[in-house]
Amino acid sequence: MEAALTVFALLFLLAVVLGVYATVKAVGAAKRSVDRGITQARRTVEDHTLRAKSLVQVGPAAELAQLRLTLRTSMRATQDALHARVAEDESLKESLALFERLSAHGFELDGELRRLESEPDRATLAERLPGLRERTERITRSADSLRWAARDRARRFADDDLDSLSAQIDVEAGALRHWTETEPAAAPSSWPEAPPAEAPSTRQSRPESTARGPAEKDATRPAITPPAGRPVYPWQKKARPESTT
Repeated sequence: MEAALTVFALLFLLAVVLGVYATVKAVGAAKRSVDRGITQARRTVEDHTLRAKSLVQVGPAAELAQLRLTLRTSMRATQDALHARVAEDESLKESLALFERLSAHGFELDGELRRLESEPDRATLAERLPGLRERTERITRSADSLRWAARDRARRFADDDLDSLSAQIDVEAGALRHWTETEPAAAPSSWPEAPPAEAPSTRQSRPESTARGPAEKDATRPAITPPAGRPVYPWQKKARPESTT
């Protein structure tokens, strides 16, 4: 009885632990989802605000807003492109590590640009704009290079896979087109069978002379019967022997 109670208590405790673990995981997943939603909404609001400032304001303030918008757009696009493909292509891990180092420079520049938006000294701000513009171009150019390289690599892999698939399909299609096997040649028509040999007659064969009919007798007779001899008349001269000379 005590053993059964112990087993029941252990099972109950295990169920409670599993329930708590599942609840914590669900709460954590929900919190991460909410955080991602809040972060995405904040980014969207900031992007729209920067776009509005770049269109409405003039001078250094408008250019600062445009630089921030360009930097954020390029860095976010590169980050999404690398994270989306690193699971399929292990070689992108090194590219992702390089991008993380580049992101540190990007965050630093974005923070500096954001602080300069409230700078009252417009003259000093105008003097620093060329350097800020050059740094922004260098960072975005590097980010764009990584992004397009990853896209070109993915497209190349897709093209290679498509070429291989097309070749296999061509081979299969060629095999499928042989839908009829080579039929054996038609046997030549057989010769007519020879009539069965007649059994030898039991009758006694007649002599050849008696077996032949009148037509057969005439066939054996010469067409013209030579005369027994030429008649010699008294008025004919005696035939002279031919000269041997």
